[in-house]
Amino acid sequence: MSRPVDAASHPVVATLQALVRIPTVSDRDWSRVDHTAFDDFVAELARQFPVLHERLELTRVDTHGLLFRWPGASSDRPVVLMAHLDVVPVEEDAPWQHPPFGAEIHDGAIWGRGTLDDKGALVAICAAVEALLGDGVTPGQDVWLSFGCNEEVSGSAAVLAVEELRRRGVRPWFVIDEGGAVAAEAFPGVTAPVGAVGVTEKGVTSLELRVDGRGGHASTPARNGPTARLARAITRLDRHQMSASVPEPTVELLTRLAPHASAALRPVLANAGRLRPLLTRVLVAAGPEPAAMTRTTFAVTTLSGSPALNVIASTARAGVNIRIMVGDTVASVLEHVRRTIDDDQVQVTVVEQNEPSPVSPRDDAFELIEATITEVFPDAVPAPYVMMAATDSRFFTAICPRVYRFAPFRMTKAQRESFHSYDEHLGVDALVDGVRWYQRLIERIPS
Repeated sequence: MSRPVDAASHPVVATLQALVRIPTVSDRDWSRVDHTAFDDFVAELARQFPVLHERLELTRVDTHGLLFRWPGASSDRPVVLMAHLDVVPVEEDAPWQHPPFGAEIHDGAIWGRGTLDDKGALVAICAAVEALLGDGVTPGQDVWLSFGCNEEVSGSAAVLAVEELRRRGVRPWFVIDEGGAVAAEAFPGVTAPVGAVGVTEKGVTSLELRVDGRGGHASTPARNGPTARLARAITRLDRHQMSASVPEPTVELLTRLAPHASAALRPVLANAGRLRPLLTRVLVAAGPEPAAMTRTTFAVTTLSGSPALNVIASTARAGVNIRIMVGDTVASVLEHVRRTIDDDQVQVTVVEQNEPSPVSPRDDAFELIEATITEVFPDAVPAPYVMMAATDSRFFTAICPRVYRFAPFRMTKAQRESFHSYDEHLGVDALVDGVRWYQRLIERIPS
């Protein structure tokens, strides 16, 4: 369990505060990025972790990406620890309780954009390495630290880091990035926290739906104009979801949760493999988070139409962000979209496309991660799961078959809902436990 921590005295807390206060907001349009903020972040990171920067070999990647190499006793099975230093923008009208870049401490937590996604993990990794270096520790294998600078916009830093590792002949034993957590309230009827380790992640594909028309004065509207056709297309997509199912990692997750479930739910979860159709219906009905574990999801995220209230739009657009479930493909999703919309006047353009990641094995690498979770978080149930969001680690599957997603922080349901939203915060106790988790993971790496 987490231990009481004096927030005022623990150095890692002040470090995270300093880095959260630097607004490293990424944007797909490079001209809109505050380059100075990223410069300041990289400089502050060096000030906060001088031993790491002095002792480890650093390769700059892309504009502000960082790739460190920590030589180990062996280089046969290197390990890559990942995080990213960029954050998503803050909406002006979002009701933050505390300033999003203030990094203030309230109720035993550090509040601010990036505390969870993903500066908390970056700081915890660096603090663990700094402490181990100070103790004279040499890891059993080479340890690489890969910190991206444009993860939130699917930028090129991670791709370039993979190219650099490939150029050097580095074939990682395993890679671990953000994604899972020590999640409370993760599944209805289960009281124990889940040490959820992502063994795969959904593919990310984005589409633009566009309808063109004549436009005109709002006093003489015609039927089925661009906005009406677009609205119909959106509602059709919302009503007709792709088929749901329970993939193998989810079956394993539910089976592991069975002993910790309510009496009524326990036999169902224990027999998850034989009861997949029933479990699929239960998960779909249990809410957005469980439902997303079962199928490809569609989220309409951007809308545009007329520039004025009294003008009929000549063009209406909608952006659709799709998270493709393991078992589906980009091609099958596009077929579903076009068949469901069933309107030749709705143009469907692919903005970006990524297939789901391969499923990583649950072998000795997974067992190492699992054992470290059990040591640091003894009340948690380690389990694999399908990650719904996308991470930079998906690019590392090109050079490594064992890519896992786990941030070693205790998170409530409210905290998980704050990702890319408001009131993002990380508990002080959780941050310190996260540092300890990375330390123990590195210490456990065999030579």
